[in-house]
Amino acid sequence: MKVLATGTTGQVVTCLTEIAVRLGDVELITIGRPEFDLINPVPLREAIVAASPDVVVSAAAYTAVDRAEDEPARARAVNVAGAACVAEAAARLGVPLIHLSTDYVFSGDDPGPRKENDQTRPRTLYGASKLDGEKAVASITPRHVILRTSWVYSPFGTNFVRTILRLAKSREILSVVSDQHGNPTSALDLAAAILEIARSRKGDAFGVYHLAGTGGTNWSDFARHILAVSHLNGGPFATIRGIASADYPTRARRPQDSRLCTDKFEGIFGWCLPPWQDSTKLVVRRLLDPDLRLQSVARRPAAGGE
Repeated sequence: MKVLATGTTGQVVTCLTEIAVRLGDVELITIGRPEFDLINPVPLREAIVAASPDVVVSAAAYTAVDRAEDEPARARAVNVAGAACVAEAAARLGVPLIHLSTDYVFSGDDPGPRKENDQTRPRTLYGASKLDGEKAVASITPRHVILRTSWVYSPFGTNFVRTILRLAKSREILSVVSDQHGNPTSALDLAAAILEIARSRKGDAFGVYHLAGTGGTNWSDFARHILAVSHLNGGPFATIRGIASADYPTRARRPQDSRLCTDKFEGIFGWCLPPWQDSTKLVVRRLLDPDLRLQSVARRPAAGGE
């Protein structure tokens, strides 16, 4: 099977590359900057068509949440017009499109977990651009699987886990927000699930799904778990002091509760992501030992609905 993913250096694409090699029956093509850029998506669309993949994964996006408040045109160019061009390529080829979206399409004002048909009301320009990208994709090709995910981290790129470990090397106390809730999601687990979708060939499974690590937490407790694992494995450690969002103002106001309900995905694909604590442990251990290559623990639910 030939799978084409947009992006070349992002967390999810990097994990897709690693897991595709491990599976052995997936030929993964990655396409993106510097040769192609979603800010000018037409050449990218033509390159996707020329590659003629069996499945397209739309993973590249504008993800700078705070900067999007000052660059709305650029955020929309990538997340709406760019996503639309990728969808057009998939539609022209007649192949399924797996498009990554975000929990930020919800306001987070109400307690979660959010279901797919709950009202979307993004409070950030980033979230609004991703929601409009979802709508563009759905309008262009009916053969879409839109995956909303949450709090993505991995051994690669810039993410919360790597930031906490870096800061703990030089500080004894870290102040971390405690009143924002979500589902930490390992990009390794997410990539494994994406390739499972690509290989499953379920003809009636198109639509919007939520896919995130099992269980919710807040940022400060997430940080405490990261550093507890680090400490047990001889890595850096610091004390976490929980603070309110008001004590750490950001350009874009984050959702207070963006937890996602993944029951629909589990019911259709028979696949769930593991407890966030387990996946975090694997990623932290790998970051502390770069030579370590740990398996993703994404799994199918056991018989009986475990």
